Amino acid sequence: MGLHEDIQEVEEEIRKTPYNKATSHHIGRLKSKLARLRDEVVKKASSKGGSEGYSVRKSGDATVTLVGFPSVGKSTLLNQLTGAESEVGAYEFTTLDVIPGVLEYNNATIQILDVPGLVKGAASGRGRGREVISVVRNCDLVVFILDVFQNYHHDVLTQELYDAGIRLNQKSPDVVIKRQDRGGITVSSTMDLDISEDLIKAVLNDYKIHNAHVLIRDNINVDQLIDAVMGNRVYIPAVTVVNKVDMADEYVLKKCKEDYPDATYISANEGQNLEAVKELIYGALDFIRIYLKPQGGPADMEEPLIVRKGVTVGDICDHLHRDFRRKFRYSQVWGTSAKHPGQRAGLDHVLEDKDLLTLIIAK
Repeated sequence: MGLHEDIQEVEEEIRKTPYNKATSHHIGRLKSKLARLRDEVVKKASSKGGSEGYSVRKSGDATVTLVGFPSVGKSTLLNQLTGAESEVGAYEFTTLDVIPGVLEYNNATIQILDVPGLVKGAASGRGRGREVISVVRNCDLVVFILDVFQNYHHDVLTQELYDAGIRLNQKSPDVVIKRQDRGGITVSSTMDLDISEDLIKAVLNDYKIHNAHVLIRDNINVDQLIDAVMGNRVYIPAVTVVNKVDMADEYVLKKCKEDYPDATYISANEGQNLEAVKELIYGALDFIRIYLKPQGGPADMEEPLIVRKGVTVGDICDHLHRDFRRKFRYSQVWGTSAKHPGQRAGLDHVLEDKDLLTLIIAK
């Protein structure tokens, strides 16, 4: 059998097996096998043809990718938000390359990418799916664009990205696997786990890890354990925008809102509710503002640095100049991340919104 037939067989066995305590170990092993098979499909698709993906240079404060089926209005939305010139047409696969645009909003410079439409089977290479997915894997936010008349596409898109190792709106499981030369597998955890130690060892053995110390700080499930073992997953936030509401009657719109109550509803063609999309993107990117303060001088309160939440002093050094980290002596911080005003801080200090920062750099 081919890989796709193997995958279907394992998926069918998982569906047919009732989940309970007695079968949890068996289902866990099946999921482990399924993840391996899906990974092989993605690798096989990536090895075909020449390039590994589109060449897109990231720019600005963050990069957003518009993801949707062909002809859902991604190009129109990009043009409306950024003034880019992405070709628009009422037929599939109008966009055959990555079209970048820039959205300036709340002092942030946000790169938005319009990519060819994804279709079912994209993770295994269908419809230039591997190239598109390579772009998605490197972005900071996924914006799903749905047609109000075909909102079921959301589940298809989510599954394709999941099969390609992209985890949406999830955090990376706090699992550390330290391989060793001998001693078998030992498991330590900081809390009670729902999965058994036997299942943990079985999954690791499936991936040819026979000697290791495993430290778990989250109450993970077997899927998260497999993700941690494979180590090639990316974790990206995602939001949903439903387009073409100007064409929908009251019944269709009501049904769609019942299915996707948290989505933002727009008409890209009519320019309807675009400000809400800009606010949605800005909010989902978790931006914070950092004000730079020259040594002995006042802070520049007019033009803050716009950076992502979790940024460190070292990240700011890298952002400002390639030599700043190497020449760094210390920093001073004022604001909520500081224990006291003007606290001395090192490169690993995590900054918070509206902090004032002075960098002391060796000359």
